[in-house]
Amino acid sequence: QVQLVESGGGLVQAGGSLRLSCAASGRTFSNYVMGWFRRAPGNEREFLAAISWRGGTQYYADSVKGRFTISRDNAKNTVYLQMNSLKPEDTAVYYCAARIGTSPTMMGYEYWGQGTQVTVSS
Repeated sequence: QVQLVESGGGLVQAGGSLRLSCAASGRTFSNYVMGWFRRAPGNEREFLAAISWRGGTQYYADSVKGRFTISRDNAKNTVYLQMNSLKPEDTAVYYCAARIGTSPTMMGYEYWGQGTQVTVSS
């Protein structure tokens, strides 16, 4: 089993940036594909980005492509989400997730963090 803990959320003005981190523990981190999701009030959970087990392949939702960047440091058991040009509609709770595998996908994640709140003011 993998335990995931997100950090880095907060309040930022529109146009600003934040970097979220997700620290993993419990199993070999490099065996897992990692993903980022978010859920805004009243909305379904939304896939944002995923990264392959070695970090060489990334996959993004159209809504964040060009603004968000996912990366990972397997030596630190951590995955990141760099968020630039933030908009008020990016306000949500952001979650990282993990699944066994090699290639990034939108679905099939088994393990989830508790989430971190991101609020973008206009």
